[in-house]
Amino acid sequence: MMLLKMKFTQQRRVHLAQGLWLLSWLAVMCGTFVFCLGVYIKTELLRRAEVMDNTEIHVVPNILMLVGLASIGTNWVATRVCQDSLDASRFPRWKAFLLAWFVVATLLSFLLLAVVVLSYALQGHLEESLKVGLRNGIRFYKDTDVPGRCFQKETIDRLQMEFQCCGNNNFRDWFEVQWVSNRYLDFTSKDVKDRIRSNVDGRYLLDGVPFSCCNPRSPRPCLQNQLTDNSAHHSYDYQSEELNLHNRGCRQALTDYYMGLMNSTGPGVLSVILIQMSVVLSLRYLQTAVEGAMALEDPAEDSEGYILEQGLKETFEDLKAKVLILLKFGQVNPGDTQEPSEAADPEKAASTTPAS
Repeated sequence: MMLLKMKFTQQRRVHLAQGLWLLSWLAVMCGTFVFCLGVYIKTELLRRAEVMDNTEIHVVPNILMLVGLASIGTNWVATRVCQDSLDASRFPRWKAFLLAWFVVATLLSFLLLAVVVLSYALQGHLEESLKVGLRNGIRFYKDTDVPGRCFQKETIDRLQMEFQCCGNNNFRDWFEVQWVSNRYLDFTSKDVKDRIRSNVDGRYLLDGVPFSCCNPRSPRPCLQNQLTDNSAHHSYDYQSEELNLHNRGCRQALTDYYMGLMNSTGPGVLSVILIQMSVVLSLRYLQTAVEGAMALEDPAEDSEGYILEQGLKETFEDLKAKVLILLKFGQVNPGDTQEPSEAADPEKAASTTPAS
């Protein structure tokens, strides 16, 4: 029994081919959108690669770019099939190719669905990557004269100003690292000596933050140093003056930004999946309806179009049987390996036969 069988007149076949041609070009544009979306997300991730510990999250834009390019190609082929479906002399050349086309087009839809799932599933990996990357970035903030780290200070400062954040979790993270290079410290100063001696690792720690942590919306001029000393500033309370600095940590700010970016692609990608599956189903109807008409004596007569020649259960059983046949064909029969050895040594085989 055919699955989702429909009857097509000559006029309906023409209208289906014309409508599918337009839908295929729409799918080509959707493929271009998916590719550009992947390029944009990839670019945003690469811009801040210095504050990321790994690139696992890059699998999302990589799949988007791959699927976008493949979608442009497959749907362009669909437009050619629609044109040739109205010509009985040119359509048969696509018959052997269409099975592979359906497999590829369906696979692209599943890959797009996987992108939507991965966008949510990789949030934990993104947070962990940013946690380690930002921690290292803050630790190397002072290494402006070290090759490979000379731009780390600029990266962190720009990041904190752009996303209005401070530190990894909050501004107190700066209290735990030496973020001022030794080349800018006066080692003859008693205060510098006392701070270095008071630290087990010999680091110069401050209860201060870089200028990029300052909140421009604060009515008070920025307080960067001696943040935990209430007596160092007039009318100042360490516990309540946090508005002078950005409260949010950069890890949370970046996580919210990237997850918002990828989650916003969900509705668009789901729409592309819907359009892609519409192309697949419509092309299947067009293929079966045109092939049915070509099998008739008069190709202008009505023909039947369907999705599957048999029901789902029968189709699954046929596929299962074909797979089993292929697997059996690839196996080696132990009996076949013994026959040549016996044929090669007939005397040995005769000696093992008991005399009558």
